[in-house]
Amino acid sequence: MNATARAWAELLRVPALFTVPGDALAGAAVTSLRPNRRTLLAIGSSLCLYEAGMALNDWADRAEDAVERPERPLPSGRIAPPAALAAATALTAAGLTLASRAGRSSLATAGALAAAVWAYDLGLKHTPAGPGAMAAARGLDLLLGATATAGPGPDGGRSSKAAAASAGALAAHTLAVTAVSRREAQGGSSAAPLAALTVTTALAWLVGGGWPSLHGEANGWGGRGGVRRGRGGVLDRQGGVLGGWGSLSDRKARSLGRQVAHRPVASTTIGTAFRAARHSLPAALALAYVGTAAKPLFHAVLNPSPPLTQRAVGGGIRAMIPLQAALAARAGAPGTALLTAALAPAARKFARKVSVT
Repeated sequence: MNATARAWAELLRVPALFTVPGDALAGAAVTSLRPNRRTLLAIGSSLCLYEAGMALNDWADRAEDAVERPERPLPSGRIAPPAALAAATALTAAGLTLASRAGRSSLATAGALAAAVWAYDLGLKHTPAGPGAMAAARGLDLLLGATATAGPGPDGGRSSKAAAASAGALAAHTLAVTAVSRREAQGGSSAAPLAALTVTTALAWLVGGGWPSLHGEANGWGGRGGVRRGRGGVLDRQGGVLGGWGSLSDRKARSLGRQVAHRPVASTTIGTAFRAARHSLPAALALAYVGTAAKPLFHAVLNPSPPLTQRAVGGGIRAMIPLQAALAARAGAPGTALLTAALAPAARKFARKVSVT
């Protein structure tokens, strides 16, 4: 990597990019639809707006960084401030353009996200409202994935409501990490890392199985596996009719019930094992989440020095990936969850070369 490319990679915090696609994917999961072309547009928009925020952040903090972090690309002179501002503007325009291709509701959500990013970097960062603004931005990013995947029309609005719980969980984590990051250059406070550790533990318990279903199912796991829809009705796990899309005749219902009752034992055993694995996935990913975030936070609680505080912030940023994956698994999208979780190794690899903070 040549010097110019490395400088831009540091400015844009490239390893943190791997934490972005999971926002849209977790949002798509709650729509009960497979990720589609509009989901890809949402991911592209999210990536652009995230990088716009990174460039704008350093442009706004260039005087402060000259004192506290002179090695950063702008104070060190490796990138000119006007170039960083131009990049932030261009990336914001690109993000809004991509969102507009997914529909008006997606553009509105992306517009709110862009406004939150610019407001945070240019005015709110050093105020008490700063962490809340950043948390709102991350929650809006998840909502962008939901509205884009659902597409134009009333489905977009309904998907936003369905995604509220997941967006709230991601926003809570972001709020905690942002509060820690406010002291990463100075250190000296155990309060923020301790609060973040508490939030992380609580979220891991909730996402891993401690809160009611995202889709209102009694088993508390949510997602597509709770009921099976047939052409004429909604079938429960024993093949009976629950209703909802019309109803089947009694003869058809009894026939379907006999088919389920006479399934081969081996098939039933495999199905049971698959369901057990699927239901355990949110808990496993929640453990990965708390494992990624908790250790560096605990170290920062014991010794809130700048290096350990920065390491805690980095761990909190990387922990977003297993959190997003756990949220997707909770919504009943194990494939999307595993795809999101697969981004974690790449994030760790690149973080060894370029800092995420």
